[in-house]
Amino acid sequence: MRFAMAEYKRSSRVGDQIRMEIAETLMTRVKDPRIGFVTVTAVDVSDDLRNAKVFVSVLGSDVGRTFEGLDAARSFIRSELGRRLNLRFVPELSFHEDRTAEEAARLTKLMDEMKEPRS
Repeated sequence: MRFAMAEYKRSSRVGDQIRMEIAETLMTRVKDPRIGFVTVTAVDVSDDLRNAKVFVSVLGSDVGRTFEGLDAARSFIRSELGRRLNLRFVPELSFHEDRTAEEAARLTKLMDEMKEPRS
């Protein structure tokens, strides 16, 4: 059992916890109107736990304003993480758009078009 835990890196465990905490903070504490409906899809934490890439999916067309709001709330979110998590250092956060859902929809559409009989 000890070896199974060793395969799951600490940075991955911390990333999962950060993802949940950021999602909770965005839903309950951040009141910036620029931040619409966002879903925190993943957090990639560096092995030294100093940096974290936060991937978010944005519902709506004003992605630019949403990321302006996220950048403005970055220090507040970091301070919330510092209060909630027991870490020596709170990672620097950078927000990135997760386009996985859009890409999956595009590929599904292409596959459906390939299935249709040609006339």
